[in-house]
Amino acid sequence: MLILLAIAIMAKNQSLIVAVVCLLLLKWVGLGDKVFPFIQQKGINIGVTVITIAVLTPIVTGEIGFKQLGEAVRSSYAWIALGAGILVALIAASGIDLLRTDPHITTALVFGTILAVTLFNGVAVGPLIGAGIAYLAMRAVEFFSKLGG
Repeated sequence: MLILLAIAIMAKNQSLIVAVVCLLLLKWVGLGDKVFPFIQQKGINIGVTVITIAVLTPIVTGEIGFKQLGEAVRSSYAWIALGAGILVALIAASGIDLLRTDPHITTALVFGTILAVTLFNGVAVGPLIGAGIAYLAMRAVEFFSKLGG
C-alpha cells in the first residue's frame, strides 16, 4: 500500500491518495478487521450511491429542470449520451455479479484501474464498468467457442 501511495503521490491523483490513506489509517488504528469486510461487500454499492447523489444534485438545486431536458431531447448528442448511459448501466450491472463471484478477475480489474488512474489520469470507476466489459467479452468468447467447436 505504501508503494501504491507513492505512485499516487507521484501521479498527483487525489482520489487514489485519499483512498490509500483511508485504508492505511483504518488498518493502523486497528479497525481493519471490522471495517474491511463491510467495505469489500458494500463498497461498490455505497460508491454508486454517492455518484448517483452527485449526478442528481443539479436537479435538486434547479440547475437542471424540464427546460434543459426539453432542450436536450432536441440534441443528437443528448440522444447519444442517453444511449451511452443506458449501455454503460446495463454493462456495469453484469460487472457487479462478476466482481462478487470471481476474485481473480477482481484483482486484475483493480490492478488495471490502478494503472489507468496513476499512469493515464483515469478515474477509479474502472472496476465496475471494466467487470461489465469483461463479462460481455467472456460471454462472447464462450459463444464463439461453442460455434467453432
